[in-house]
Amino acid sequence: MAELDADLGHIIPSSVLAPFWAKLVVGFVSLVCFARSYDGDFVFDDSEAIINNKDLRAETPLGDLWHHDFWGSRLSSNTSHKSYRPLTVLTFRINYYLSGGFYPMSFHVVNILLHGGISVLMVDVFSVLFGGLQYSSRGRRLNLAPRSSLLAALLFAAHPVHTECVAGVVGRADLLGALFFLLSFLGYCKAFRETGNKEGTHSTFWVLLSILLGAVAMLCKEQGITVLGLNAVFDILVIGKLNVLEMVQKVLHKDKSLENLGTLRNGGLLFRMTLLASGGAGVLYMRWKIMGTGPPAFTEVDNPASFADSMLIRAINYNYYYSLNAWLLLCPWWLCFDWSMGCIPLIKSAGDWRVIALAALWFCLIGLICQALCSEDSHKRRILTLGLGFLIIPFLPASNLFFRVGFVVAERVLYLPSAGYCMLLTFGFGALSKHTKKKKLIATVVLGILFINMLRCMIRSGEWRNEEQLFRSALSVCPLNAKVHYNVGKNLADKGNQTAAIRYYREAVRLNPKYVHAMNNLGNILKERNELQEAEELLSLAVQIQPDFAAAWMNLGIVQNSLKRFEAAEQSYRTAIKHRRKYPDCYYNLGRLYADLNRHVDALNAWRNATVLKPEHSLAWNNMIILLDNTGNLAQAEAVGREALELIPNDHSLMFSLANVLGKSQKYKESEALFLKAIKAHPNAASYHGNLAVLYHRWGHLDLAKKHYEISLQLDPTASGTKENYGLLRRKLEQKQKKDV
Repeated sequence: MAELDADLGHIIPSSVLAPFWAKLVVGFVSLVCFARSYDGDFVFDDSEAIINNKDLRAETPLGDLWHHDFWGSRLSSNTSHKSYRPLTVLTFRINYYLSGGFYPMSFHVVNILLHGGISVLMVDVFSVLFGGLQYSSRGRRLNLAPRSSLLAALLFAAHPVHTECVAGVVGRADLLGALFFLLSFLGYCKAFRETGNKEGTHSTFWVLLSILLGAVAMLCKEQGITVLGLNAVFDILVIGKLNVLEMVQKVLHKDKSLENLGTLRNGGLLFRMTLLASGGAGVLYMRWKIMGTGPPAFTEVDNPASFADSMLIRAINYNYYYSLNAWLLLCPWWLCFDWSMGCIPLIKSAGDWRVIALAALWFCLIGLICQALCSEDSHKRRILTLGLGFLIIPFLPASNLFFRVGFVVAERVLYLPSAGYCMLLTFGFGALSKHTKKKKLIATVVLGILFINMLRCMIRSGEWRNEEQLFRSALSVCPLNAKVHYNVGKNLADKGNQTAAIRYYREAVRLNPKYVHAMNNLGNILKERNELQEAEELLSLAVQIQPDFAAAWMNLGIVQNSLKRFEAAEQSYRTAIKHRRKYPDCYYNLGRLYADLNRHVDALNAWRNATVLKPEHSLAWNNMIILLDNTGNLAQAEAVGREALELIPNDHSLMFSLANVLGKSQKYKESEALFLKAIKAHPNAASYHGNLAVLYHRWGHLDLAKKHYEISLQLDPTASGTKENYGLLRRKLEQKQKKDV
């Protein structure tokens, strides 16, 4: 190891090798790379996991976090994603509490600091992986590879593939999982600290604590449990000093001595492996029991290769995905927030030219594995094996080997495997330096890679600051990805640019003719633009493709209602409610349909259902008050209005509706107070001033009536009713003046 460190001497100066300065440099680099994202918005999945997640709010009992998935759904639900990360959600909840609401800056700052802390911890982890585990007589661990560990940690801190985890708030799951993963590994190393360097001895307490920390890592992100596999590999290679090639040769030659097995047994390795295996099995069993209804159900658009009929086609595509992940580690320039929905077309035959990529991947992997097993240099064997272990073991849950995953490629799952890549890259630079005289060129290349990666991190962090930049950045990387076009369109629609949004929605549907969410959103916009015929066709197609798509059924009902096809509209609303029983907006629209058909009792019942399901549904409350008012049920309208205002005390529209009812009931003083309160909340509403003027007109306060009629007409000069009432008032005032004269 000293030899490898010496080979890197021209790259890493001795002045930064002191542990404090090395960690300071790594921490500084990690913060510089991603600091630009500190004041970004909540983007992409952040909305669902944070803003719409009721588990973050104080009114949700803390105990519910242990029964809900990462997105706030019950784990027992068939629609649950089954991503069980209660400790990550708990940190979101603490963020929400301390910042006093959904202020993204505090969430982003925590992510940046977590990455900085993990990068600093990597210095210690790499020092063990490169230099081995040796302690001084005082029990202090020795760093026998300061240059290697520092360079690898710098490469890790500045890797652009980490941007999704750091700049996207939901990436905290990966960050926390990685943090406890590293703590578990370092804890396992401490199991051999207090043994006086006696061969084969260990501290069972630290082994058990390492298993516990692995379980904590899994409660942050499922990938965290793989640390137990890395601990086992480390124990076998570093503590047990097992030479795999030598053992295989002895087995093949039927050598009865097999000294290594005796060493392992006497050294307590089998006991530690038993602890790791039983601990891991126990944790996984508990995780499976908690998950409830089995694995989540993913669709073909999430992971098309896993739905291929041919096992050969599945294997080819999985391996192609591995090669793409390797390319993202090697050249992280083309990054995308989502790699699904046609971004990576399926390889359907072995004659596809992309097979070259997976052939190249396995050529490199087999070469590294051969070197790891067959090299005569024990240090080289150990470093390559540990590097490959750190690269492959944390990636296994995302590999589709054990279960189907819900993505094609995901940059976030490369956070931990990138540490293995950085280790192998550092070893490669050391080997190049050893076999070439152009050491300055190697140093320039290393520093150039670090600089380019830091620059890319800063650029990519800027793209993650808001959804518009993030989604548009993906258009050049994945132009065939329907979800990219959908998200760009949705972002434009939210900003009111419907014309541009329609273009992107149409492209999303063209790329994926079964993309029901794009059809639904496009149908909504066309409905608002009164292009009802095409809207109905799109929404009808969406519910044919996905019959349980409740939102599309409701929107189809709205379009059919606008087309005066009332029976079809009622049937669509009923179908939506059948598929989503708690659907207040659908009950509200059903009530509007019944009101149009003069089925007043049915309308009131539908709106009442909406308010039961969603007590803050202002529109439903308002419609009930107005309908009861218009049908002369003033006492009932007043009761409903008071009930609504108790639930939503600051809603000016409810104040206005109740004030109208009270005015008709000749409760002028109370009506006036509500009108004035509504006007204070919304001073530019012409109807508020106009109706208050009518109240004063009836009440006999003619001067005040005149004042508010004039304000109302200034705000809306076209209001014919107000003009007429103002004319009546003026004539009345003129007659009064004549009488006075």
